[in-house]
Amino acid sequence: MLEKLIRFQHPEKVLGYLGALDDAHVAALFGLETDAYLRVRHGHEERVRQTASELLDDPAFAEKVDRLPFAAGQRVVAVGESTTDDLLSWFEILRHLLALRRPADGIVLENTAISGQTSVQALSGSPGVAFQRPDWVLCMLGANDVRRFGGPEGPILVSLPETERALGALRDVVTARTGARWVWVAPSPVDEERVAAYQPFTRGGFSWSNRDLDPVAAFLATQPEPVIDGGSALDADAFLDDGVHLSLAGQRALAVAVVEALT
Repeated sequence: MLEKLIRFQHPEKVLGYLGALDDAHVAALFGLETDAYLRVRHGHEERVRQTASELLDDPAFAEKVDRLPFAAGQRVVAVGESTTDDLLSWFEILRHLLALRRPADGIVLENTAISGQTSVQALSGSPGVAFQRPDWVLCMLGANDVRRFGGPEGPILVSLPETERALGALRDVVTARTGARWVWVAPSPVDEERVAAYQPFTRGGFSWSNRDLDPVAAFLATQPEPVIDGGSALDADAFLDDGVHLSLAGQRALAVAVVEALT
């Protein structure tokens, strides 16, 4: 459980008002010595680097990484929730793909995603995204908006009209300030059987369903910017036991879908 918390929860992103938190302070928040905390972090990073290396063993895929439309020196910023904030995420795999294949290009990838974030919360954080001066923004939001409370028929956290308003406003604010090229990544589907069986969710009364996620994807499909649908690339092995978060295999499949869509 501690490894999972370190994988998905990153206090340094949400406690900025305390100043820059170094590894020792973050480790203490997890109740760990610094060395123990860094071993977990480095273990996750090595798994991502190895995944990227294995993907690049395929010459056809490596050629697609060469054709990704990011120019030398550009900044690519990710906005999202736990699927992107994950230390094993598709975006972290993308980071290592570029570092291994195109190191001389000096492309900077900045992961501003925050686990549990809704589209409304992301909108409130839009000044921080604009501050990064991105040339590209890859945005994957909406999964937390459709969380229900009190069971599958309970109230939804963020209504669909409010999700649509917040996503559109987020894009408009950031692109108006930076001129960044915007790309949507549709939220991943969930494994509803695993969601229903996962005890922490049942105890808390939390629920997710694809009937709520599908309208978010449908809204994104109406937008003028490119939309990447990684859901069709996922199978039963793509999910962790909670049915919401992706396994490394799922993140790898999503990373492949992102590269193929962008090329």
